[in-house]
Amino acid sequence: MSRLPALRRAAPREWGPLFTTVRTGLHDHGVRTLALTLTAVTLTATVQLVQNQSWGYGPVQELGAVRAEDPVWPALLRTPLSLFVPALDLPVWGALAQILLVFGIAELCLGRWRTLAIAYVATLAGTLYARAGIALGPDAFLGLPASDAQVVDTGPSAAVVGLAVYVCHAYRAWFTGALVVLAMVVEVLVKDNLAGREHLASIAAVLVICAVRELLGRRRREGRGQGLRAGGSGRRSGVPPMRS
Repeated sequence: MSRLPALRRAAPREWGPLFTTVRTGLHDHGVRTLALTLTAVTLTATVQLVQNQSWGYGPVQELGAVRAEDPVWPALLRTPLSLFVPALDLPVWGALAQILLVFGIAELCLGRWRTLAIAYVATLAGTLYARAGIALGPDAFLGLPASDAQVVDTGPSAAVVGLAVYVCHAYRAWFTGALVVLAMVVEVLVKDNLAGREHLASIAAVLVICAVRELLGRRRREGRGQGLRAGGSGRRSGVPPMRS
């Protein structure tokens, strides 16, 4: 029981800014600010319906199924749609719930185009890792068995994981972000398969983006600080500030 007050104090620090942004976005703009998320949910549900028809399975595979054994350019062209092709061996409601929750929060917090860009980078990182891992072979560090080249690589999970990590970094929800990363590591330790490895690859790509974002932000802050110091020294030396 003594831990409850500490949790109550920690929760606003962890999720307060994130919750405020989501609530304000929905209050000010309503569901129309979730256009990307609702489109993604609708597209995923439609693709699931089509690929379960006898006439629809082939076209969906041709347009959105990515395998590491495929030529690279056709695979890259299929990658954007592959994000919205649910895995046939998993319940579709899981993919829809992931998109609705994580894409929705990301769209409210990051904006439509940044959400889409991060989702694509995370998905692409997983796809490219599969090719690199198979080329390295099962005996190499981070290598994959040749059989994984024939695994159909679709679904929103890599994008969802990448977006979750990016949003947690942007809003300083460090504990939540660490839990997401830890969950993906445990997933690989418990069931080491291509999907789990790709999740880690997507996290690695997003962490690189976060590191670059931090570096650029630090340089901007340092530049502003130097400008303020220069302006302050100019005023102390009797030089009036410039006016526009």
